[in-house]
Amino acid sequence: MIEKATFAGGCFWCMVKPFVEWDGIHKVTSGYMGGHIENPTYEDVKKGTSGHLEVVEIEYDAAIFSYEQLLDIYWMQIDPTDAYGQFHDRGASYATAIFTYTEEQKHIAIASKEKLAKSGRFDKPIVTIIRDAQHFYPAEDYHQDYYKKEPQHYKKDRTISGRDTFIEQHWKK
Repeated sequence: MIEKATFAGGCFWCMVKPFVEWDGIHKVTSGYMGGHIENPTYEDVKKGTSGHLEVVEIEYDAAIFSYEQLLDIYWMQIDPTDAYGQFHDRGASYATAIFTYTEEQKHIAIASKEKLAKSGRFDKPIVTIIRDAQHFYPAEDYHQDYYKKEPQHYKKDRTISGRDTFIEQHWKK
């Protein structure tokens, strides 16, 4: 059965590739969720006036790849202690959030967040919010699969942002 999961982890360009590489993941789409205007554009979201976050919507086969596994990958892509953006991307549209579609997803996400908080991996509180999913707006075509379309820029952006260094320091121990 195909299900959806939606995660905000800062720049959506950096959140696609970690998920597409797994069996059971059918599609990962960059987009926007959580705001108060219809059909936001990248410019609306980037300005921070629409209330939306940059997100990835993941369509996955729950019989092959579990929601728990998606959360494990998600946590390893972000700094869950930063409420004001991610790495060099600052502002509300780059905050972290888990958007849940069902009560089961909500319970699993809460348990996963609590487990991470108790793990001692971070010395600051986990501030990633868990919210009910809202309408998903796909980002413009040029944002989709950016890591494939602009591999050099993608790699440079990840390096300059500090995301890869953070992941290495906190997850590759």
